[in-house]
Amino acid sequence: MAPLIFGEKMAMSKRSKVFWALAILAIIIVVAIYLDLSIYGTARLSPAEVWNALFDGGTGGVHTIVNQSLKRVIIGLFIGAALAVCGAVMQAVFRNPLASPYLLGLSSGASLGAAIAILFSVPFIPLGLTQPLLAFVFCLMTMFIVYTISKIGGDVRTETLILAGVAISSLFSAVVSFLTYVAPSDKMGDIVFWTMGSLSRIEWDEMAFVIPIIVAGILLMMTQMKNLNAMMLGDAHAMDLGVDVRKVRLFLLIVSSLVVAAAVAFVGAIGFVGLVIPHIFRLLLGPDNRYILPISAIGGGAFILLCDFLSRSFASYAGVLPIGVVTSIIGAPFFVYLLCRKKTEVGW
Repeated sequence: MAPLIFGEKMAMSKRSKVFWALAILAIIIVVAIYLDLSIYGTARLSPAEVWNALFDGGTGGVHTIVNQSLKRVIIGLFIGAALAVCGAVMQAVFRNPLASPYLLGLSSGASLGAAIAILFSVPFIPLGLTQPLLAFVFCLMTMFIVYTISKIGGDVRTETLILAGVAISSLFSAVVSFLTYVAPSDKMGDIVFWTMGSLSRIEWDEMAFVIPIIVAGILLMMTQMKNLNAMMLGDAHAMDLGVDVRKVRLFLLIVSSLVVAAAVAFVGAIGFVGLVIPHIFRLLLGPDNRYILPISAIGGGAFILLCDFLSRSFASYAGVLPIGVVTSIIGAPFFVYLLCRKKTEVGW
């Protein structure tokens, strides 16, 4: 009887933590949406002006500003959710808290594909088609290369995985830099855009293309939450529980690569979202992916909006900062913290 009561108390405690996490995230989301809608260049809008522009039409200028910002807010929520969920999935698949789309080179690979599409555009094929297509192909190729290198000698090792991702990311970044150097002036700015990331240049028709891919990909990954929990115990334990580890791992890597490619193909490389957000919630709620994946989706959207607000807060002083700069400033110290913690745990 005592173990049963203890188990019930643990379950209630977990549900309570999840409830409070969702409640706090809901407040943060509302605040982040207002902050991001309230700033446009050097203009600052009051809560009443934002509300009137959204629901009552507002004045012409304010209505235009909010409509322009609304596009950025909507795509930011989905991009943040996509990167955070993909990061959580990769960390579970590799059983490694340091894994993320950015650190494994997926963002750099997709950006390289986009840069090639921009520089070597085909006249009779629209850039809106070749750009995401090449981004996906290069993103998937990057995942295959990194995973193949990390598997040399047997099991996928943490050190090899991270080093392979960093090496491939550096290589692809160097190629993107070379393409930027040789690109004509009218295409150079578009390539530079991919290396820094921005939510401002995506259009409504492009959002109508990328958002369904992100939503479908996230839902597909969430169908494997129980299998991810089993895989985190190790491949042998997962197979004992009836999980086809190779099939599930391949499925998740392909889907996560597609989602990352769709995300960065239109907004550029935005780093560290997939590293920071899932790890924060694992520290707060534990390793259960049934909670981590959906909450990471919400937290990733809120994080992107807050970073976008911070990037625009500097408009009066130095112009709007690329959002990838802000996420890297926040994420890089967090990565160092994880490295130090990992080194203390395993002694390398």
